[in-house]
Amino acid sequence: MLGEVLNVARVLDRTRAEGPGLRFCIWTQGCLRNCPGCCNAAMQPLEPRMLVSARDMAARILVAAERYGLEGVTFLGGEPLLQAKGLATVAHAAHGVGLSVMVFTGFILEECRANPLPGVRELLSETDVLVDGPYLADRSESVRNWIGSSNQRFHYLSGAYGPDIETNPNFRGQVEFRIEDDIIRMNGCPRTLPSGFSLKSDE
Repeated sequence: MLGEVLNVARVLDRTRAEGPGLRFCIWTQGCLRNCPGCCNAAMQPLEPRMLVSARDMAARILVAAERYGLEGVTFLGGEPLLQAKGLATVAHAAHGVGLSVMVFTGFILEECRANPLPGVRELLSETDVLVDGPYLADRSESVRNWIGSSNQRFHYLSGAYGPDIETNPNFRGQVEFRIEDDIIRMNGCPRTLPSGFSLKSDE
């Protein structure tokens, strides 16, 4: 597993908008679902973006955890389970220093367990919170934190968190803006934007 290479679309060393607490966030490149209205459409193509070894990514997380006092790591995409073997290595290293692991996937848990892709069992064993299900644009979610559509489910695979995080107002609708390479990029889950406001984002 230490030789696995991740194909990464974006990395944030610290964010409060992608799960409970201050988190390290990895968006993987590549997804087969192509959900209409996906807010991460640029991350769907199965093409190389930023290739990083799982070992090097784990090392970066450990540095960030010490520097910023992180609570956990979050994997999104794209589709993280397409790169489950490498992410399992990263998740194991994160757990080793006391960080929690949260994963967002377009697959549902039942199919992950019944017919898992390579590395999925290992990744699930290192996952504290799994959010599953494809994004459905006609089933917008307005109550629970972090998710886009009401069909998506939270699964608590360890004792690290419970369902209270889903509606905790401290996490409600957080959005972050950053200037990267002279481009304004957004991450998070906005509930509403001001009238007339428009922003293109690859997140």
